[in-house]
Amino acid sequence: MPARAGVAAHHEGVSDERRAAEYDAVLLHGFGGPEGPEDVMPYLENVTRGRGIPRERLEEVSEHYLHLGGRSPINDQNRALLAAMREDFAAHGLGHLRLYWGNRNWHPFLADVVREMVADGVRRVIAFPTAGFSSYSSCRQYWEDIDRVRTEVAAEVGADAVPVVDKLRHFYNHPGYVAPYAEGIVAALNELPEPRRSAARIVFTAHSIPTRMNETSGIGQDPAGGLYAAEMRETARLVAEQVAGPWEWDLVWQSRSGPPSQPWLEPDILDHLDDLHAQGVTEVVLSPIGFVSDHVEVVWDLDTEAAERAAELGMGFSRAASAGTHPAFVAMIRQLVQERLDPTVPRRSLGERGVAPDVCAADCCPRLRRPGSE
Repeated sequence: MPARAGVAAHHEGVSDERRAAEYDAVLLHGFGGPEGPEDVMPYLENVTRGRGIPRERLEEVSEHYLHLGGRSPINDQNRALLAAMREDFAAHGLGHLRLYWGNRNWHPFLADVVREMVADGVRRVIAFPTAGFSSYSSCRQYWEDIDRVRTEVAAEVGADAVPVVDKLRHFYNHPGYVAPYAEGIVAALNELPEPRRSAARIVFTAHSIPTRMNETSGIGQDPAGGLYAAEMRETARLVAEQVAGPWEWDLVWQSRSGPPSQPWLEPDILDHLDDLHAQGVTEVVLSPIGFVSDHVEVVWDLDTEAAERAAELGMGFSRAASAGTHPAFVAMIRQLVQERLDPTVPRRSLGERGVAPDVCAADCCPRLRRPGSE
């Protein structure tokens, strides 16, 4: 699918001539979440629009939010991250960059933030999406939304007034992403009784996606595709290496939302806990490496459902923290911006997969088409 003008830089590359003076701002590009009970169903409708999710599934998920007070923690977490970024940027010579935050699915909506940028005279923006892995839903869809919003705002104010938006690269193997999860696991292990700690199994979790979406993830970079699961496994391996010790680990999936007839990545975390129990595993530590913060899917699927299942099975349970506002994660965002501003800045990564490209191929991570659609 060819890119339109709004995401031209995302697909066509970034020249070495771009320097700090050409960028005015950094955009924290979030997913969004409801701020109160009255927001829950409209928010879920935004998230699932066009995906054919049954109404009863939306009502089921809405109960998760309402059980937690009808307010997702994700917006407060992004506010905290933005504040931490502002402090870190200022301390490292990037205080001249304006910082904005805009969501795909709830207030502050990206379109309103782009209008704010226009009013502020911003001309070029570096966007940091709160997802560091290759797939349609965790990468390309963010840039389609930016393209759509730029087109919408351009119709109001003229194309020349709308800022160009460039992306930062995927960060799944950046040391600033790996370190917070390793530290979180060590802290979670220390919560387990010492005599049983060495028997714990580390279980990494990430958001499940349709198997077809995984198969086409990264297809423009690697003809074999499947980069979403491959990158997730690489993150898990790198984190486990930093934890060190006798612990075995697994990568499993959570938060499935598609119809039962559609295959998604498996095993599900709850099924996996049953299997571990059958194998004689007595202690588990869960680490949500596919999520940058502890939002509702983490709090409900892990802290509620998985914790309850572990208790039913008589398993010791501890949940490691996500990256959140960990100083290494905040510093990573700044380092990604610095390497974009200055090509001489070292580009950091761990493992053998190397540094992710700044831009994606035009046919990378295509949208899945529903049966019978054009």
